[in-house]
Amino acid sequence: MRSQVTAKADTALKTEEQWFSEVYDSFAERIYKFIYYKTYHRETAEDLTSHTFLKAFENRGRFDPSRGTMSAWLYQIARNLVIDHYRTKRNMVSVHDIWDLASEEDVEVDVENKVRLEQIHAVLKDLPVEQRDIIIMRVWQELPYKEIALIMGKSEASLKMMYSRTIARLKEHVALVFIIVFFLGNHRFY
Repeated sequence: MRSQVTAKADTALKTEEQWFSEVYDSFAERIYKFIYYKTYHRETAEDLTSHTFLKAFENRGRFDPSRGTMSAWLYQIARNLVIDHYRTKRNMVSVHDIWDLASEEDVEVDVENKVRLEQIHAVLKDLPVEQRDIIIMRVWQELPYKEIALIMGKSEASLKMMYSRTIARLKEHVALVFIIVFFLGNHRFY
């Protein structure tokens, strides 16, 4: 009898580990990029990405597929962790001072990346947080409006309007918008 209980527990654990592995493999890079674009700091993005998946694993029983997708649920967790991160770091660190792109692999590419990101950051820093989030999720993460609506708790129509207005505002900086779409849409940071 005891061996049957142990076997069932082992099977359940393997199933949960397999689930977690599949979820992590499917979403880790996208969640990392989302967090990185909001923090511009590699170690912070790595830590918050880890916390996102740890929190998802710990709360796996709360995920309800009838309320949204796994992706939307993970983005909500990540977004909340970023907000919490800035709340706790508000008095200690300025968002503008945490550029950390250096790597031992290719210093020249890192310098070019940093210059481009500084240009992009100059444009995006003036946007309200929600508008920045929509740009990040729509342009860089290529998420559909429906999923963004689930993540942000807004209607698709209001997000489309906000996105449209934000893009119109950014058209004043056409060259940088091109850089944003081309550079960040086609390059990896991790």
